[in-house]
Amino acid sequence: MADVQFRLDRAGIREILKGDPVREVIDAKAAEIASAVRAQLPGDAEVRVNSYTTDRAAASVVIADVRGMSWQARDGVLTRAAGSVGLEVRAWQR
Repeated sequence: MADVQFRLDRAGIREILKGDPVREVIDAKAAEIASAVRAQLPGDAEVRVNSYTTDRAAASVVIADVRGMSWQARDGVLTRAAGSVGLEVRAWQR
């Protein structure tokens, strides 16, 4: 059997994860989630998408309304919206 060498290019992976193609996918998925959230809320509730970068492109969907936490706690509007666009939501673990 041939001896196979493999070296992980961390800088290259970082560049890809921070690049425009990945950012476009992340932003598009966040927009889908925001749209699904808006469909569950009253028309006066503001839903925002915030794009940012950590070690990769990222985005958050926020219900910018004082009732947002109760809607999430009672009805799971953000969780349901994420699931409706094909994302898996799990509890954060240390």
